[in-house]
Amino acid sequence: MATLPNPLRSPADAGLELPPGTLVTDTIDGTWDEPLLWYGDEPASPGSWAALRTLGRPVGLLPVLIDGGARGQWPERWDLGPARTTYPGDHDAEDVLSEAWEAYAADELDLDDSASAWPGPAPTPAEAGPDTPDGLAGEIADQLIDMGFAPAGMRGALVPARRSADIPAAIGWSGPLNHENDVARLCAVLRSWEDRFGARVVVLGFDTMVVSVSRPPTTTAEAEALAAEHFAFCPDNIQQSTLNTLPAYAEKALLNQESWAFWWD
Repeated sequence: MATLPNPLRSPADAGLELPPGTLVTDTIDGTWDEPLLWYGDEPASPGSWAALRTLGRPVGLLPVLIDGGARGQWPERWDLGPARTTYPGDHDAEDVLSEAWEAYAADELDLDDSASAWPGPAPTPAEAGPDTPDGLAGEIADQLIDMGFAPAGMRGALVPARRSADIPAAIGWSGPLNHENDVARLCAVLRSWEDRFGARVVVLGFDTMVVSVSRPPTTTAEAEALAAEHFAFCPDNIQQSTLNTLPAYAEKALLNQESWAFWWD
């Protein structure tokens, strides 16, 4: 499983005063030895993400909002698989992306031979955004809560992880299972997006993810280069969308966009 810096045994062990909540130990392989995450019993409110970050970060716990979906499917029912998850640092982001691109792009995007080769990683955008990565993540979290993004409401959660990109691997998240068996490989990509785009994992659902982006692409060229990465990371975002070409996806979903949403069928 992913190497974790500070196992979350209980809120009391972490020295935190948290509201009533649930410590999740349920996995697809049975009960895990220690809690994989804590999440609150009540819906999150504006400010919850930022407050949890302030509370948890000093003891190695990072915040994420949990989306139970329309059916109220909370993490106990997510088929978490920490025993089947490796460590994000053991994988190379470009290798992960290029392998997925070469496996799917030519057929799914109907590319000719001249366009089917992996185009390489997107550059870091030339222009930095006005917000810090964590500051923007808190703003995006509040916006999603205010707009009623999740039908059943979202719950604030804390996960033992070194960086936001590692949160899915830290809990053994199986959301992208139909695309990638080991979510740590996708977390390697998220780490790269942290470095290049100021990304933070803000929301996780059963098979969905929302990422805040403090340094989004600001030119068409930057966005189209990134669109290839998004296809390799989550083909369903383009294959099963009205934005089903890379240029359309780049223009509408990436250019100057401060959040990215992903869904795996």
